[in-house]
Amino acid sequence: MKHRIERDSLGEVLVPEERRWGAQTQRSLENFPIGDEKMPLAVVKAIALIKKAAAGVNQQKGLLQPHETKLIQQVAEEIVRGQHDAEFPLSVWQTGSGTQTNMNVNEVIANRCRQLNQTVTIHPNDHVNKSQSSNDVFPTAMSIAAVLMVEEELIPSMRSLREVLRAKEEEYKDLVKIGRTHLQDATPISLGQEFSGWKAMLDNNLIMVQSGVDELKSLPIGGTAVGTGLNAPVGFGKEMVEAISEETGKVFVENPNKFHGLTSHDHLVFCHGALKALAANTMKMANDIRWLGSGPRSGIGELNLPANEPGSSIMPGKVNPTQCEALTMVACQVMGNDAAVGFAASQGNFQLNVYMPVMIYNFLQSVQLLSDAIRSFTLRCATGITANENRIREGVERSLMLVTALVPLVGYDAAAKAALRAHQDNTSLKEAVISLGLMDETAYDQEIDIAKMTGASVKNK
Repeated sequence: MKHRIERDSLGEVLVPEERRWGAQTQRSLENFPIGDEKMPLAVVKAIALIKKAAAGVNQQKGLLQPHETKLIQQVAEEIVRGQHDAEFPLSVWQTGSGTQTNMNVNEVIANRCRQLNQTVTIHPNDHVNKSQSSNDVFPTAMSIAAVLMVEEELIPSMRSLREVLRAKEEEYKDLVKIGRTHLQDATPISLGQEFSGWKAMLDNNLIMVQSGVDELKSLPIGGTAVGTGLNAPVGFGKEMVEAISEETGKVFVENPNKFHGLTSHDHLVFCHGALKALAANTMKMANDIRWLGSGPRSGIGELNLPANEPGSSIMPGKVNPTQCEALTMVACQVMGNDAAVGFAASQGNFQLNVYMPVMIYNFLQSVQLLSDAIRSFTLRCATGITANENRIREGVERSLMLVTALVPLVGYDAAAKAALRAHQDNTSLKEAVISLGLMDETAYDQEIDIAKMTGASVKNK
């Protein structure tokens, strides 16, 4: 492998000839051979957006020449489009400020500029990083990456699932089944009502997630090293936020207190809390669905789930609720990530938090996993769910909890006696009520109206 010599303040470093990064990136590669987790490209591209915006603002302030700005912005745009993804190999487990990733972007831009125009010298610090510090660039990039991923990937996937659940709610609004509490039979509900509960969870989660995203739109850019704005021109932060907003199509605002913006990441904790709430609800929904689809002969079997692949290497014909399992595993991971994000955010010391890479890595992983898993669950499970109406009807006919409707007429004790008699004799509730002389068949049929018990307007099909 051929190498070239790159230099930084510590001296010379050998860099593979074909690579566009410089000395600081190479040092990070050599000094942090830790794990397989790489800095998310979403963060790299957010930093490139910042560099593009900074070049424009610096030119307006008279700090860069137009030809310098043009080169920097051209390469930054190439990075955003994904043309240089292989040039960003650094580990998450690096300096806690993200300095090495910021310099990775600075160096790639500078070297690519040299490749495009050898007559112009673009320095990674003096030009690409002008008026900036890793300490304000990296947390700004965290927020940009988080906002873009949540609004463009997670929220659309949530809305798609919500619409499928709404359609199922309407489709099965009149199909009455037995509800369950404590994993035991309870009073009737319609299958549509059950779907409505899952839909309402997503409605609440959408509100929570959007509220969390809104908190992320306050950017600390312009604070430079410790929040004072040293080496940045007056108004740099405000103009940067305006440029970033225009570039992304999102409405970002300037953090009015850069000291808070550099050292505290409570906004990320808050938003990830909404992701954890979503994970909790998707766990509940997926567990409900796989329980209701259990069987096919010896389970609850009220729902038919799509058969996507063979479920066993030893049992022919077995089909498992694999989309539910994948979604619930993702929920477990998100809950673990929440603990990491929260603890890392608590470690801001004085004017800087130095746990930023692990925070944004876990945050973006949660967003990506939830987006992908919800999208897959919607497409490969929820859309294809159908009701096993025969099994549902059988459950209603055999349920003992219909006796609840008799309590106002015969009293709690007499109703309980009828339920116990039916259970012990393995007869229907109707037979037990009549045999105990609590009411005759005509009266029973008038009072046990399962549709009325759910608030539905029509009886079971």
